Amino acid sequence: MELFRHFIKAFIVGIIVFIILALVQYANGYTFSDLGEILRWFVFNQIYAVILYLVNAYYFKFLLKWFPNAVFKTKNLLKGAFGGIFLTLITLFFIRITTETLIFGRTLDDFFAREQIANYYVGFTISVVVTSIFYTVYYYRNKQETKVTEQKIIAGTASAKFDALKNQLDPHFLFNSLNVLTSLIEENPEAATRFTTSLSKVYRYVLEQKNKELVTLEEELKFAQLYMSLLSVRFEDSIVFTSPKNLRNPQAKVVPLSLQLLLENAVKHNQVTPTKKLYIAISEKEGMLVVTNNIQMKQALKESTGVGLKNIRDRYALLTERSVEIHENRMEFRVAIPILDENIRIMNSQETFISEKRYQRAKKRVEELKVFYMHFGIYLVFIPIFIYLNFLSRAGFPWAIFPILGWGFGLASHAAETFNYNPFFGKKWEEEKIRQFMDKED
Repeated sequence: MELFRHFIKAFIVGIIVFIILALVQYANGYTFSDLGEILRWFVFNQIYAVILYLVNAYYFKFLLKWFPNAVFKTKNLLKGAFGGIFLTLITLFFIRITTETLIFGRTLDDFFAREQIANYYVGFTISVVVTSIFYTVYYYRNKQETKVTEQKIIAGTASAKFDALKNQLDPHFLFNSLNVLTSLIEENPEAATRFTTSLSKVYRYVLEQKNKELVTLEEELKFAQLYMSLLSVRFEDSIVFTSPKNLRNPQAKVVPLSLQLLLENAVKHNQVTPTKKLYIAISEKEGMLVVTNNIQMKQALKESTGVGLKNIRDRYALLTERSVEIHENRMEFRVAIPILDENIRIMNSQETFISEKRYQRAKKRVEELKVFYMHFGIYLVFIPIFIYLNFLSRAGFPWAIFPILGWGFGLASHAAETFNYNPFFGKKWEEEKIRQFMDKED
């Protein structure tokens, strides 16, 4: 299907090239003898156009795989351009040797004896112009796709942070805790007082840490112990919880409330009864904080959505390249979260986001300018080449004006895009339209 689409595009390009060359020939005073000559010339033109287009199209596809998301970087673009020129010349040579020997019946010795570099001028010129247009079109399309991808990333980041905040404490935890508190008030008022104090500390911690990217390992572990103390009151002796008494680096950093989400998941997804005790252990191992629990799944439990684990993964992905590790077998479920260096720089998320966006915009702007100036430089180099080839061809007609003007139009479009200039729908026009629609809303 892809080959067929490329073939159709190549055939259309070939028709355009055929019309331009026919007009050039006509301007030089040449006339076709009959319809058969026109048909033969059209067939040969299409052979060159289709083969050259397909070769360059699949070569460009190769570049996209070889330089993923980096084709238009200066170094890669130069490699691609020189590779395309070399491939085009090789392709032209094989087309000529095939047509001359198989169709016209010339011998190889005769072909090599009479072959001249002038035979490649027109085909090479057309190929360069078509390839430049091909690159320009893909550049604009890639730029639009990049904008869409950036917006998806921004939306995904915001969604991850929102979900993390939304799921910090399961509402059922509060309801169950209030039920436990109600029963304790009647049975043991002193224990009810301690339970209320612990519950208030849990929610105070949530409120204090919800806007932070990181907290110390010591703080998070103390909160986990406090959280489990509330659960132990509710489930009595049905939960066996262990945690490290001594930390290797208490001031190391972790994502806040990540332990709470993991502990909450363990209780939510497993049976917790005096006959089926739930064993939960927190430990340090190779720079990771590991939460392990035995598996005794609830029978009536709905299929897990994985929101809690996804939140932890997304939140760590915003801060480090180290990933959250999840291991599961028939006996136990284990999640390991990275312990981050205590010297890691913690900034306000809004300031971080703004500075990163500024850097990305500046970097993108530099890349755009580099690509444009390289495009402009190549264009200036090829103008005298087209004129020289026009002179050598002794066509008697300035056909070089067509590739120069065609390429120049593409360069002008590239310049307008790079420098954000549009005489018809520019920034001033956008501001005026925005103001008009805002006035209508008011």
